[in-house]
Amino acid sequence: MTITRRVIVHEGADGPFESMAVFDAAATAPSPGILLFPNVLGTKETDFVYAEKVAALGYTVLVADVFGQGRRTTRTDPEMGRYMAELNADRTLLRDRVNAAHALLKSLDEADANRTAAIGFCFGGRCVLDLARSGADIAGGVSFHGVYEAPPFPHAEITARLLICHGWDDPIAPPEATVALAKELTEAGCDWQIHAYGRTGHAFTDHAVNMPEKGLAYQPDADRRSFRSMVDFLGDLFG
Repeated sequence: MTITRRVIVHEGADGPFESMAVFDAAATAPSPGILLFPNVLGTKETDFVYAEKVAALGYTVLVADVFGQGRRTTRTDPEMGRYMAELNADRTLLRDRVNAAHALLKSLDEADANRTAAIGFCFGGRCVLDLARSGADIAGGVSFHGVYEAPPFPHAEITARLLICHGWDDPIAPPEATVALAKELTEAGCDWQIHAYGRTGHAFTDHAVNMPEKGLAYQPDADRRSFRSMVDFLGDLFG
């Protein structure tokens, strides 16, 4: 197995985007394709490392840029969420960009265009859900400590199976938002499951986050359990 990265610069309606394909260069046939949607900061090294872990399981991963080339922030940036805010304010644009990312994934020689799924973290979890809400032909999606509010317009029947990995004490997605998501997905005819982790807040997969007073902190047990749940879920989709 030779896990390899390849930068892909691709054009969009608003200019260039820069995503990263991660795959086994020694593979002799296309493998199921996985979109990875990053958190509020945009694509970064930690996403590429996570993508390598997923690729090592036998998948082709596209770490998807939905902000635009060069549009990244850091945790010390006072406007850390500015690019995310643009898409939160225009869910139609977000829908278009996540579908463009899916089309790019399906175009990769290393990916099996007929077997695709998506995973995402924080804002990336919203991306996964909005891709499914758009009626995209992904087999499934996994949201890790995502954002759950439905878009302000009717969405398509959800054909993708969904796994929601959720910290029960997440201040960004409190219990009422989680229950509302379950109701929405049920009404959309979705095959869904929610794994809720006690004593766990937002960003529980992110080693760099340690703000428990704000309900944001890495939680190693939830990180480990949610990764295993994702592995099993993807295996069930494509096994």
